[in-house]
Amino acid sequence: MRAFESEKTDVAEVDRSIYDIRDGSNAAFTVSSGLTSEIVEKISEEKHDPEWMRIFRLKALETYNKMPVQNWGPSIAGLDMNNIVTYVRPNTEMRGKWSDVPEDIKNTFERLGIPKAERASLAGVGAQYDSEVVYHNVKAEVAAQGVVYTDMESALTGPYAEMVRKHFMRLVPPTDHKFAALHGAVWSGGSFVYVPAGVHVEIPLQSYFRLNAPGAGQFEHTLIIVDKGAYLHFIEGCSAPKYNVANLHAGCVEIYVGENARVRYSTIENWSKNMYNLNTKRARVEKGGTIEWVSGSFGSHTSCLYPMSILAGEGARMEFTGITFAGAGQDLDTGAKVVHAAPNTSSHITTKSIARDGGISNFRSSVTVLPNAKNSKSAVSCESLMLDDRSRSDTIPEMDIRCDAVDVGHEAKIGRISEEAVFYLMSRGLSEEDARALIVGGFAEPIAKELPVEYAVEMNNLIHLEMKGSIG
Repeated sequence: MRAFESEKTDVAEVDRSIYDIRDGSNAAFTVSSGLTSEIVEKISEEKHDPEWMRIFRLKALETYNKMPVQNWGPSIAGLDMNNIVTYVRPNTEMRGKWSDVPEDIKNTFERLGIPKAERASLAGVGAQYDSEVVYHNVKAEVAAQGVVYTDMESALTGPYAEMVRKHFMRLVPPTDHKFAALHGAVWSGGSFVYVPAGVHVEIPLQSYFRLNAPGAGQFEHTLIIVDKGAYLHFIEGCSAPKYNVANLHAGCVEIYVGENARVRYSTIENWSKNMYNLNTKRARVEKGGTIEWVSGSFGSHTSCLYPMSILAGEGARMEFTGITFAGAGQDLDTGAKVVHAAPNTSSHITTKSIARDGGISNFRSSVTVLPNAKNSKSAVSCESLMLDDRSRSDTIPEMDIRCDAVDVGHEAKIGRISEEAVFYLMSRGLSEEDARALIVGGFAEPIAKELPVEYAVEMNNLIHLEMKGSIG
């Protein structure tokens, strides 16, 4: 895929400002800011939780109150939970027809291209606005295969309620870390997917999360169960307008990959630069199964995001491909984790990060090989590109190897743009800005080709606009 075909002279060709369009506040219901047992009880009441979920939320709150904030990674001192509204219900019920969605919400998603993408290449779409899913639909031919794709609330009380109860926050328990506990207490929205044994969903499913309210948090929960020998590609997108107050995203993704099944989970996030993105994603992979993570992180003020894979069955595989772009005022701490818990498992982590204008882009990885994981292989490769002398990029690998009969490797490279390469491209007729953007695009291209095509184009456009200094 070529990053740039010609010089862009008009920023309006790719208008990044669509993400910053704000809708007026038209919420049907909001809780007070802060976090108390009364607020958690009110959320549970509003959502008509079954009794077990109400108890689960309150226990998670207790865990949250007892746990300290992490003492590593980027600072989150600017995040004050007393100022965060944890539940904002939009002024609509969930709709199965796009025409039934209220005009103001529909217009937002239309501008973001969600209905167009659904018509073009998606088997099903879920759209969340603030704390609730406002639209969910799946193509009839996919549903006819037995595939279940619905919002979490419907799954919690519908025919798959017992499956939800069995799997909900078992991979990411509230005791995992403080913001997992927060999620367990106030989660709302998200998607439930079940793919029956042997079913291949040839066209991707997609969920898109839009946080419109200032000073609010979004806590969606995504639960995906892909049975034996099945296949699924799930795409996640997210964005928010920029405000001068802190917003919080602390969602959770749990993926169960059955024996000989394969799941690809693609994410690109364009959170605004007042967002604290403290998301948690985890997959459990059974014998012969494969999990593929494809991740692009371009937004948020502060990010802590490390998708984790537990290779629980013999021959299970994990691949993680990610790119991070940190500009002015951004501290993005990203990476991946893997646990080899069975023999003959393999993992491959490949990441690239770019930092400019004083941005911080750190890579953090964790590879654990348990004693019984004989003949397992793990390879970690990360490359960082700093575009000026004010930016920073660190590589922080962790390896816990408890078995001798394994092959584990780590490679890291940190560098700057070659001035000789810039001079050469300028001698061929490019401006300095386009020369640098072309080099950055080439650096990112191996990752871009793994993203869904619309997101790869978007990524290249964002890089080009950042290099032009059009946004910051």
